[in-house]
Amino acid sequence: MTVTPCRILPEMLSEFMRDALVRSGADAKEAGCVAENLIWNDLVDRRNHGCERLSILCTKVRSGAIRSPSRIRFTKLGSGAGSLDADDGFGQIAGQRAMAHAIDLAGTAGMGGVSVSGSNFFGTGAAFLVEATKADMIALIMSNSFAKVAAHGGVAPVLGTNPIAFGAPRRDGRALLVDMSTAGLAGSTLRAHRRQGLDLPTGLVIDKAGNQLTDPELALNGTLLPAAGAKGFGLSLCVEILAGVLSGSAMSKQIGSLYANSSQPGNNGHFVLAFDIKHWMPLEAYYDRFDAMASMIASSSPDGSVRLPGEARWDALDRNSREGIEIEPETARHLEELAANLGMQTPW
Repeated sequence: MTVTPCRILPEMLSEFMRDALVRSGADAKEAGCVAENLIWNDLVDRRNHGCERLSILCTKVRSGAIRSPSRIRFTKLGSGAGSLDADDGFGQIAGQRAMAHAIDLAGTAGMGGVSVSGSNFFGTGAAFLVEATKADMIALIMSNSFAKVAAHGGVAPVLGTNPIAFGAPRRDGRALLVDMSTAGLAGSTLRAHRRQGLDLPTGLVIDKAGNQLTDPELALNGTLLPAAGAKGFGLSLCVEILAGVLSGSAMSKQIGSLYANSSQPGNNGHFVLAFDIKHWMPLEAYYDRFDAMASMIASSSPDGSVRLPGEARWDALDRNSREGIEIEPETARHLEELAANLGMQTPW
């Protein structure tokens, strides 16, 4: 009987994931980049985008749905604009490369926008924002995804959860990080409710007739609703137009599912914007103004306990870097099965 430890050292888990991807057919350098992305998500407690995704990524590589090495091609379209063809490669790498190009463009033009086509599921947008904030830039990144969300007033799925993420640097290096689905419920959260046997709140998932679903087992085959009704629908359209229509990638029902068809590339689209703060004001002036805003927000509660988005993520990163990454039993079981199939040993 396998005994799963509570926590695993990040270095050991990262090496295991890189080796699993390589044994599945991924290029070694790309496998290392993807493992770093997954580890970052585990470290900041976004476990549904960390090692939990390793098995499906290995499956996609083995089937050829994710090409590795990919022949990513960047085209500069103007002083502050560019496009990137991800060549059906890892979305995690496409997001990283797109952000790097956006940062370069912004350094010259003040702002840089990069569209991405021919990509796959890319995980969390926040993972890519960190590099921009380290470069003293404000950034925005979004991605369209497999259609499982209804339009406001509709019942059939026509849009993805279409995440949007925003980041801004702070003086202490713990950047503001906003990362959210434009649906009322992320697909990964739905799967977590199912694993834990928890009912869903009403107003998040409907069946084909438009009836509310709260049983997570039934909700797996239901349609998600946009966040905050028409507001979430509007944000999702913003993502779909920039990441889908403008990029030239697949749109709406054209996008392949990460899980449903293991041999089909997603052809997801992404869109990245980076803003070089120094083109607007001196960095010290920006940080002074940010700190003043943060103080006003913190003081809006009697005990000053209001926190900005991202603070809990940085706390988790510090804690998990010291104590190791916690792995849930079901995730551990899937990783053990993957290791057995690849002739590997798990790091526990």
